[in-house]
Amino acid sequence: MKKKYRIKSKFRFILFLTVVLIALFSFAGTAFGMTDSECLTKDSYTQVLIQSGDTLWDLASQFGPTDQDTRAVIYEICQINDISADQIYPGQTILIPRYL
Repeated sequence: MKKKYRIKSKFRFILFLTVVLIALFSFAGTAFGMTDSECLTKDSYTQVLIQSGDTLWDLASQFGPTDQDTRAVIYEICQINDISADQIYPGQTILIPRYL
């Protein structure tokens, strides 16, 4: 004889299924290494070797986002490398933050 189950509260049943599915997807994502927590905690930079004739304005325009003011990108590059805008020279390597 088969036992029939009856759902007494649809809200509790849907809540239970939601919690189970979230736990299942979280476990599967962690097990298969689909988390980007390392990417969220580390800053990523591009190393650029300064060539003769390069300016921070050109580098900020090339590597910076198009929707951000170039002066703000230059300021950020100067802060990261502890330099001022006129302190770059050929052969120097600077870090430029990677933008999404």
